[in-house]
Amino acid sequence: MRTVTPAADQFALTVEQISSALVRPDITLTQVPAPSRLAPFALAMTAEPTDVDSDAFSGRFVLLHDPDGVEEWGGTFRAVIFARAELESDLLTDDLVREVAWSWILESTGDLEITELGGTVTSNFGQSFGTLADRPADGFVEVRSSWTPIEDASGIP
Repeated sequence: MRTVTPAADQFALTVEQISSALVRPDITLTQVPAPSRLAPFALAMTAEPTDVDSDAFSGRFVLLHDPDGVEEWGGTFRAVIFARAELESDLLTDDLVREVAWSWILESTGDLEITELGGTVTSNFGQSFGTLADRPADGFVEVRSSWTPIEDASGIP
């Protein structure tokens, strides 16, 4: 039998708040197995289009909690996201795509009380040649980011 501790209570309350967040109707959130070696408490969720035939985007959110704190995090909680979205053909070679994608992170975390924000943005595109030249160019942008909420989980969207 698992003992309920203040840390477990705090994490359970945070998970409850996240689980009750309003989500756009075109997005399906699913709780999935969380990484077990990174922290004593963890939550992982995926975000996929409601339309099962769409590959336009995908995402993953992970919340880690170590009541003892982690020096690299600068706190006891760490939020981690991964998001991937297809690019429209006119954006495939735009040099500003990565900066715009990072601005999405800055805008979405702008009102939160967070620290230790970091991440990477990767864009990729492909163009077909030869017998495949009729295929349209395609590509995607991926954003990986993490941050630490200040004091409690108030910095988690």
